[in-house]
Amino acid sequence: MRLGLGILAFFFLVAIFGPLVMRGNPNLITPFGNLPPSPQHLLGTTTVGQDIFRQLVDGTRLSVLIGFTCGLLTTLIAIVVGVTGGYFGGWIDELLSLVSNVFLVIPQLPLIIVLAALVPTGRGPGTVIIVISVTGWAWGARVMRSITLTLRQRDYVQATRVGGENTFRLIFFEIVPNMGAIIATNFIFATISAILTEATLEFLGLSDLSQVSWGTMLYWAQNNDALLGGRWAWFVPPGFCIALLCTSLALVNYGIDSIVNPRLRSIPLERPSGLDWLSSLLPLPLARKNTRKAVQQHGK
Repeated sequence: MRLGLGILAFFFLVAIFGPLVMRGNPNLITPFGNLPPSPQHLLGTTTVGQDIFRQLVDGTRLSVLIGFTCGLLTTLIAIVVGVTGGYFGGWIDELLSLVSNVFLVIPQLPLIIVLAALVPTGRGPGTVIIVISVTGWAWGARVMRSITLTLRQRDYVQATRVGGENTFRLIFFEIVPNMGAIIATNFIFATISAILTEATLEFLGLSDLSQVSWGTMLYWAQNNDALLGGRWAWFVPPGFCIALLCTSLALVNYGIDSIVNPRLRSIPLERPSGLDWLSSLLPLPLARKNTRKAVQQHGK
């Protein structure tokens, strides 16, 4: 978990301070195209002379912003829909479950591509955030609903209801706080999915390509045949950053799960001493016989 948090902190620092340190237009076109990595250009330049390292640093901000914003909005929608349906039940639960099932049945990526292509307000970061958030909440809502169905029957919830507390306080002060681990896990996986989806949309050209991000870097690298030309410094670093950021989130999720799940907590094992290790490798009768013989020889 510490490794995952460290990597996350690194990307956040780059997203916040990177563009401030490396000032300038990352899309600036110069006559020095297709330069290899050098001290002046750490990752070389693109076909039109843009500095790849500057684009990588500047694109971190947009990729991180879209990923975590979509993860937050997706989780909020999942909480509202899942907890509301699970707590009230009846026709409210049936209606919300129907909407959730519709979004679960439709393949997410084709739906995102269609919506991103049809949105009339442009293809900027706001459009990408809205499209990903609207289409990515259904799985989390189903999980929240199932947990709420269990928690609403607990004694402390029943006691609070009998005590005359209003519905808002019951949901957001009694039920939701006890779903912290599930909410954190849903947020992490929603963020991972958003980062990958955002990179996919940009790689397919379904976003504002004038904005610099890891996905747009991959798009322009593919369009300019960077792979065929062997210009690895153009497409490997953004792909590696996407994979590393998602891996760090997965490590954080594993750490949270190992803390809140008693089955995954590490139990210190006693190290066998003396000749005990020999008996663990042999069948029980043979182990007893060999251990007794070794003890006798050791005593002599």
